[in-house]
Amino acid sequence: MTAVPAFHWLGADQLHPAPPACLADWLFDPDSLTRRLTALSAGRFAVTPQAEGWQVLRDDECVALGVTPGSEGWVREVYLLGADRPWVFARSVAARVALEGFTTVLAELGRRPLGELLFSDPAFARGPLQATRYPAAWLPIGIRRPGLWGRRSCFQRKTLKVLVAEVFLPDLWRHQGIDPDAL
Repeated sequence: MTAVPAFHWLGADQLHPAPPACLADWLFDPDSLTRRLTALSAGRFAVTPQAEGWQVLRDDECVALGVTPGSEGWVREVYLLGADRPWVFARSVAARVALEGFTTVLAELGRRPLGELLFSDPAFARGPLQATRYPAAWLPIGIRRPGLWGRRSCFQRKTLKVLVAEVFLPDLWRHQGIDPDAL
């Protein structure tokens, strides 16, 4: 397990000082990030898978999923691209014990966005959004940078919980004319 500095996932009302409005709008927007990125990129949206498979889940993920620390789970890491640039790094996890009957659906996503599945299936309910400055050590080397903002929420369908974390990358802000260093 990678050691990282202490950090906490927090709700919108717990962030002090509050993030700038342009950032908070992205961190706490309850609608589909996939749809929002597709619109912002004028349809030039793509998913580039980076890693997928069984791994030991991180401690914060185990707590969020309500499983024993050190539990194994399905992990999917992807880049969400807009206008051919990586705008978001996403990590989705689900505990192995909860995946009976669902593994095939998740394993066959390929380049399809997970959000498409989660938001098109009304049986999934989204939990509260939380945000943090995502630990740089947990990012792929090519995008590793301290201070990037991320958000996460847990989608639940009966006993299946899928925890989705999304880290907003500098190219997303630049595309909107926002200085990423000002966030």
